[in-house]
Amino acid sequence: MLKYIPSLTDIVMEEIPDRVTLAVEITNCQGNCPGCHSPFLRDDIGEELTSAAIDRMVKDNFGVNCFLFLGEGRDRDSLFRLAGHIRKEFPGIQTALYTGRDSVGPEYSEYFDFIKTGPYKEELGPLNKPTTNQRLYYHGEDITSRFWKR
Repeated sequence: MLKYIPSLTDIVMEEIPDRVTLAVEITNCQGNCPGCHSPFLRDDIGEELTSAAIDRMVKDNFGVNCFLFLGEGRDRDSLFRLAGHIRKEFPGIQTALYTGRDSVGPEYSEYFDFIKTGPYKEELGPLNKPTTNQRLYYHGEDITSRFWKR
């Protein structure tokens, strides 16, 4: 089971380039990044994220074209099932995953159009810094540089 914090669900414009993104904070984070902006997400808190909850969120947020799982929790099967549900029920909405792990297996690409990898390292900075260790991939292509000011 995946859990999320409904009150933190929001529409964001900067997490995924050129997308109106519905960002959902997933709890039970596996990471332990120093300087984490939301350490409470490591806890087993929140409500179960279900297909019905996703359907409701998407329908209540007309115009979104990307659904972002901010974290992957501890139940990969549920994560894949829910991402697959979005792809099947809402073919115009792309899926995205932010994980703090350095990499994920190739099977993740079957479920996610965008995958951000890498734990946050304060000394290296976030995605908008060229020194970052984090990477954002779109269908396997590294598009991290799109966050850097030219």
